[in-house]
Amino acid sequence: MTEITVAALQAAFTDDMDANIAHVSALVREAAAKGAQVILPPELFEGEYFCRVEDEGLFANAKPTAEHKAVLAMQKLAAELSVYIPTSFFEADGPHHYNSLAMIGPDGRVMGVYRKSHIPDGPGYEEKFYFRPGNTGFKVWPGPSATLGVGICWDQWYPETARAMMLMGAEVLFYPTAIGSEPHDTSLDTARLWRRAMVGHAVSNVVPIVAANRIGVEHGQTFYGTSFIADERGDILAELGREETGVITATIDLDRVKRHRAAFGFFRDRRPELYGRLVQDI
Repeated sequence: MTEITVAALQAAFTDDMDANIAHVSALVREAAAKGAQVILPPELFEGEYFCRVEDEGLFANAKPTAEHKAVLAMQKLAAELSVYIPTSFFEADGPHHYNSLAMIGPDGRVMGVYRKSHIPDGPGYEEKFYFRPGNTGFKVWPGPSATLGVGICWDQWYPETARAMMLMGAEVLFYPTAIGSEPHDTSLDTARLWRRAMVGHAVSNVVPIVAANRIGVEHGQTFYGTSFIADERGDILAELGREETGVITATIDLDRVKRHRAAFGFFRDRRPELYGRLVQDI
């Protein structure tokens, strides 16, 4: 039997980058102590979710991959603990800025960088002001006994993201997130929708899903947590509540997942010759 143990972290963050990194580092250590091999922090854990407003001064917080404090700290920790840490960060690349993720391997090296493909734009989530659409394409990486795929927050709403990574060989999908209340409509609670969208990806691709969100109230915006790990049938293996700080882990039998994926026949019965409309503009 081939297994992988994965973890998701959930926490509240402030505008103190060093404190946030220290907090996440402690949770990473806790996850590693529980046997986790791949440990997923939330999206942009370096600070508060700054995209709620448009402020040109915040561009100064973006750094190149090799210079970003969050990336450097997770590199050191990954090497110490021999774990994989998909690390979300605000990236500067010359005059360009991205919402990016560095896949850090157990030797502490950056295996590659994925830049968020789908960039939202709306009240409280004005990311198009800060981020260019990613130019890396979807990415997967070899992990401990499994190929790992990662989408970032808004990517998780698109079935094309999950399916593309599956066709690239992904065996577990990870989604770091920063999502919560909608300032324009206080009656709208997307927590259930958020989970259902990703559980749908798990079921239709027969693949385990790991999702990590933040919690807390930031300038009136409430982040609803509910981080979870689901198996290839969409059943919840571990979860956190709306206000819990903590770590969840689950061990996945990859051989079983592979058998289930083959038995369902979703990839056997695909009809790519019929899907051309999917890559045409509306």
